[in-house]
Amino acid sequence: MSYFDAASAAPLHPVARQALLASLDEGWADPARLYREGRKARMLLDAAREAAAEAVGCRADEVVFTPSGSRAVHTGVAGALAGRRRVGRHLIVSAVEHSSVLHSAEVFEAAGGTVTRVAVDRTGAVAAADYAAALREDTALAVLQSANHEVGTVQPVAAVAEICRAAGVPLLVDAAQSLGWGPVGGDWSLLAASAHKWGGPSGVGLLVVRKGVRFAAQGPVDERESGRAPGFENIPAIVAAVASLRAVRAEAAREAVRLRELTERIRTRVPRVVADVEVVGDPERRLPGIVTFSCLYVDGEALLHELDRAGFSVSSGSSCTSSTLTPSHVLRAMGVLSEGNVRVSLPMGAAEADVERFLEVLPGAVAAVREKLGAPAPAVRTRPAELVVDSLGKRCPIPVIELAKVIGDVPVGGTVRILSDDEAARLDIPAWCEMRNQQYIGEEPADRGTAYLVRRTT
Repeated sequence: MSYFDAASAAPLHPVARQALLASLDEGWADPARLYREGRKARMLLDAAREAAAEAVGCRADEVVFTPSGSRAVHTGVAGALAGRRRVGRHLIVSAVEHSSVLHSAEVFEAAGGTVTRVAVDRTGAVAAADYAAALREDTALAVLQSANHEVGTVQPVAAVAEICRAAGVPLLVDAAQSLGWGPVGGDWSLLAASAHKWGGPSGVGLLVVRKGVRFAAQGPVDERESGRAPGFENIPAIVAAVASLRAVRAEAAREAVRLRELTERIRTRVPRVVADVEVVGDPERRLPGIVTFSCLYVDGEALLHELDRAGFSVSSGSSCTSSTLTPSHVLRAMGVLSEGNVRVSLPMGAAEADVERFLEVLPGAVAAVREKLGAPAPAVRTRPAELVVDSLGKRCPIPVIELAKVIGDVPVGGTVRILSDDEAARLDIPAWCEMRNQQYIGEEPADRGTAYLVRRTT
């Protein structure tokens, strides 16, 4: 089995396993106690904090260990907003942030705050100038991920941090995907990360709050972790998390070159061996191990099952794999195809032979899914130079398949009107038009669902 979903959770690093087992015997006691066992636990915790601070590039007393990366984000956002309540109630985030950030923003809005969601381009990148334009006198906090978790695009954190610093606004960086590859540059104010992204154990998050940042911890607090993460510290897991961070950092430069070559191989060859594919994300400014592509006329969940049967564990942002049947908010914000979406995120040490085998298996897997779908005959009625396709009640990718089947039945300049109540169609039909050089006219309300209008241009 080839595990290609390291962006969700990286396999436990051997160094983390060793450190975890060793510290179970020494780090079980309460580090707040003065007796021998407590002092041993405190020494382990302090050493881990020092090592984490060195890896991040901050002071040890700025580091807080939390029960997860999401908790680090929630604590950081809430604490920074509360600390600057007198300044105002305005928050800035990008449209492609991790759900933990977006959930924090929703809670803030529900409590009366205002949120600006900065748009991204088709590669998933924000423009620093757009963050500058979003700043207001009442802006309390800005948040920006260091790199995107779905497509790997690296964000201009240093430039945004400089803009925020000049405006006197703290910037919180979600560094979950990138911290294993190196420290985050720029004059940021807060940082959050999660150990299971770099090969540490799950259940350990990292929150850094720079000195001088106004911060008011929310909810009940105690004396542990500067009052910012109450509860007994999981010292063995913390020790293992920091040990693995140091270990992957030592391997990062070499592995980055190797994995970047492998993902570039996937980016280049997938469009050659599979028809109707869109590779998404920035081709240059991206994390070494992540490559994402979407396949037309493919059910994302069915494709993931085909690849799983072939021995490959991958992820998807396709609405077909979602219980809500809505496209990934990242792909939606980018305006790219969402159906048949596949994210390959290679772990450190991924074998070249496994990547080659993936490229051999993928065309057959896509073909099998397309054949199983069969593109059912659409129900149509004719108007002058227009076809109406009734795709109501049908889920992605069927509306696009039916559109593709009938576009040739109208003359150049004629239109196809697709009726659909599938939320993914709002993203996938315009994306199909761009890939097929057809004109997407827009959408109109319909008696049921929505009518999408496409004009044939070729």
